[in-house]
Amino acid sequence: EVISFLEADYEGVRLPHDDPVVVTLMVELFTMKRILIDSGSSTDILYKHAFDQLKILTDQLKLVKTPLVGFAGEMVHPLGSIDLFVVAGTAPCQTQVQMT
Repeated sequence: EVISFLEADYEGVRLPHDDPVVVTLMVELFTMKRILIDSGSSTDILYKHAFDQLKILTDQLKLVKTPLVGFAGEMVHPLGSIDLFVVAGTAPCQTQVQMT
């Protein structure tokens, strides 16, 4: 789904810019603030603290055998993966997608 911005959204932003984009989304009926949009990332990461606050049981996770590798070469082994419904926008300009 395409997310676009209006001229009013650029108020106070000096163009061109390479600042990170941070949004608020509804995930599984919980409002999550300060979500970093990284257009160069190949994965969507939910940190354990946020996962715990969503009150999702760990037995709902699907096994992931492949570690994630960071920019410095460090490897992190994920607890697993899960499909969650995410709502972006407000009616009537709203979309709901399922993300892993």
